[in-house]
Amino acid sequence: MLDLQEIRNEIDQVDREIVALYEKRMEMCKNVAEYKIQTGKKVFDNERELIKIQKVRELANNDFNRHGVEELFEQIMAMSRKLQYKLLADQGVTGKLPFIAVDSIQDEKSRIVFQGTEGAYSQQAMKTYFGEDINSFHVETFRDAMEAIEEGAADFAVLPIENSSAGVVCEVYDLLVEFENYIIGEQIIKVEHSLLGVPGAKIEEIETVYSHPQALMQSTKFLNQHRNWKQISIQNTAVAAQKVLQEGDKTQAAIASSYAASLYGLEVLEEKINFSSNNSTRFIIVTNQKIFLKNAKKISICFEVPHESGSLYHMLSHFIYNNLNMNKIESRPLADHNWEYRFFIDFDGNLADGAVKNALRGLRDEARNMKILGNY
Repeated sequence: MLDLQEIRNEIDQVDREIVALYEKRMEMCKNVAEYKIQTGKKVFDNERELIKIQKVRELANNDFNRHGVEELFEQIMAMSRKLQYKLLADQGVTGKLPFIAVDSIQDEKSRIVFQGTEGAYSQQAMKTYFGEDINSFHVETFRDAMEAIEEGAADFAVLPIENSSAGVVCEVYDLLVEFENYIIGEQIIKVEHSLLGVPGAKIEEIETVYSHPQALMQSTKFLNQHRNWKQISIQNTAVAAQKVLQEGDKTQAAIASSYAASLYGLEVLEEKINFSSNNSTRFIIVTNQKIFLKNAKKISICFEVPHESGSLYHMLSHFIYNNLNMNKIESRPLADHNWEYRFFIDFDGNLADGAVKNALRGLRDEARNMKILGNY
């Protein structure tokens, strides 16, 4: 029987040789980067890499090793690209991002749009972010808000994008891709839903409840105690409150904020009915200008990847090798492409940072349809 320590010593020797060869290969990659700087050639050459992978696979003696060699060289070539991108960045060859840094977006002439009606959480988010003394108006749908800023009717739109309990607002994610509008800021609002009825109504009389789908979802625990109630989705919590007021039916109730109750003269039948006391909604501030605040700390992007093994991993490696902290990833299905997805990622950084430029350059070269959604 072979001595285990002797085997380990041999493995250590092979590992030293692998490291030495790896460093030798990286030195050669520096020469490649210098050539590309001089000639303006792109770092990522997919056809060349596919040919290379096939050649090294053929050097292995069995299927297991062939698969391992393929994974190993995919990583080696990925690290080679990262080195080349870094060297290009060190030489100032980073490419210009079409975003302009600004000191402030506050302007007394600015017009802000929010979805819903008076008393909506979006209005609360807007006033928290911009202040009370603002020029604002509201629209019926998220699409209406995006169209308003695209067409110039408004300078900024306030839209909910995520709730801590119910998850993301899928429609807003899709609209960020469809429209050439960009995130410039965010505002988090604590959500405290109440059950609202017309004056004189009693909770025992309620038969139908109106609210936004997310508000209904966030109040599931409370609603499950009243399974005989009919739940009807409506475009906004404040719109639900307005509907209950207008119809004046004691059997109808709305799930909305206590602020909406005071605004519309409704009676609070039950307070704090959402199942989480820490429930909050994240709102984004959107504009049609490619700008970002100089002190912005978060970047949102989206991209598509080839529908093949390891493709998402290779994209995410750009964050790893540039020491960028990714704090969120979401996916949305691609229209007309069954079981293929677009990925949305939030990560810490500023578009002026060298590491961010380096990562975005790599992502732009290797991903499909990469879009910077904003820096805020």
